[in-house]
Amino acid sequence: MSSSFTPTPTSPPALDLRVHATTAPERPAIVCGDVRLSYGELEALANRFAEVFRQLGLVRGDHVATLLSNRPEGLAAAWAAWRSGLYLTPMSTALATPELRYLVEDCDTKAVLVDAQLRELVATLPGAIARPVHWLSLGGNVEGFAALEPLLEAASPAPHADEPPGALMMYTSGTTGAPKGVIRPLLPPEWRGTPPFAADLLDLFQVGGVDVRYLSTAPLYHAAPLRVALAVTAGGGTVYVMERFDAEEALRLIAHEGITHSQWVPAMFQRLLALPAERRAAFSAPAHRIAVHGAAPCPAALKRAMIDWWGPILLEYYSGSEGVGLTLIDSREALAKPGSVGRARKGVLHIVDAEGAELPAGQTGIVYFSGVKPFAYYKAPEKTLARTHALGWQTFGDMGHVDDEGWLFLTDRQDDMIISGGVNIYPQEIEAAMLEVPGVWECSVVGVPDERFGERPVAFVVPARDAAHDTAALLARVRAHNGQRLGRMKQPDEIHVIDSLPRTATGKVLRRELRDSLKPGAPAGNAR
Repeated sequence: MSSSFTPTPTSPPALDLRVHATTAPERPAIVCGDVRLSYGELEALANRFAEVFRQLGLVRGDHVATLLSNRPEGLAAAWAAWRSGLYLTPMSTALATPELRYLVEDCDTKAVLVDAQLRELVATLPGAIARPVHWLSLGGNVEGFAALEPLLEAASPAPHADEPPGALMMYTSGTTGAPKGVIRPLLPPEWRGTPPFAADLLDLFQVGGVDVRYLSTAPLYHAAPLRVALAVTAGGGTVYVMERFDAEEALRLIAHEGITHSQWVPAMFQRLLALPAERRAAFSAPAHRIAVHGAAPCPAALKRAMIDWWGPILLEYYSGSEGVGLTLIDSREALAKPGSVGRARKGVLHIVDAEGAELPAGQTGIVYFSGVKPFAYYKAPEKTLARTHALGWQTFGDMGHVDDEGWLFLTDRQDDMIISGGVNIYPQEIEAAMLEVPGVWECSVVGVPDERFGERPVAFVVPARDAAHDTAALLARVRAHNGQRLGRMKQPDEIHVIDSLPRTATGKVLRRELRDSLKPGAPAGNAR
């Protein structure tokens, strides 16, 4: 396929992929395994995708969904949707076929682009959707799907005269229920500027600049990895995409490619720290200056271990797919305020009680933000209303408090809170206590129905992997520690020892799967 793009002298003044394709078309934009695309090549591919979307009859406000492994076409399709006035919904390759069918139906997509490597996963989708959908495959033939490559080959690599801005419509992770699409109104057709999905991150994560070499460790179908990768290409840097996460390979890339920025989740930190001590000691990466992490709570001890190893380069954010606000905390601040997720950098923080009244510093309530354009859950006004305060503030659904200096400390998810005998119990508090026990590698706590108290906490423990463990002795230590650290109502009577916690690709624990494992007939762990 020809990928030539002829730069024009009329580039838009805002930061955008096209700016760099015009001024430095040979600069590397994305590196994924053996595939390297320059800015000129990525720009041409994005224009070809946009032309294909138009040829399929997609118009401003339509939806397109992708099911792709980590490959450069994912970024090209996102830029194409932005230039075509389309909503783009990336779907997780870790989902089961019924879950994918739900997303395709729910987001009303007019076209679905899939990776041919996933042919077994998508084989029944075309026959399961009653309405017309353009089914397209990339990288090989899939029955029921049209090959995308011939369409891209025939499409023009030049920009189109009409390029109304589109948007991302990401779905929530669905850790506690069905995923929900997060939608905002499209910008006016004539609007031109740095895309909103990139503009704030260029500043917040400091990823703007031609010297940026960013390592993307997670799947690009998740909001933060996709948005940061797009922001880097808007800012002129180079994105290095791991096809799948591997701790040893991540260290090699950071050192060998002179990576300056990277993004992680706490579960990846655990895998990095589990590498042999001599490998960790040999790691040297003087160019590596910012390691962003988020998506899941990071225990203070884990963060300190990473700072001790890598130095004060960790930058933690708290946000979510809904984009209602964002907090940041750097390494030095984290050492001074262990457990905090930072102060607000996007939006204004409010802590609110169950009746909607704002609470003072030190009191726990629902975390709301104001000052950010509101979101809506697609086709779910009742769910949007449940996340919206009477004053218009919105929430991710987390509980927490701020101290006298405005530092936010998260307690738990509102949906995960356990009410036992009229007492509010926060699983994260129990988990933090249990992680202090030698031999506990990971743990998670969920609430289950209880005839006497309404709900009760049940714990799942993953033993440390670096030594053989005696399950009975480990459980005895956990129970003894809980008895000293936690009130009686917070101590789980039921503890399961399991091999690993079910997680999303971004490290969030799937509590619903843990709850499901406790239902009659489900495979049981080593309950003690």
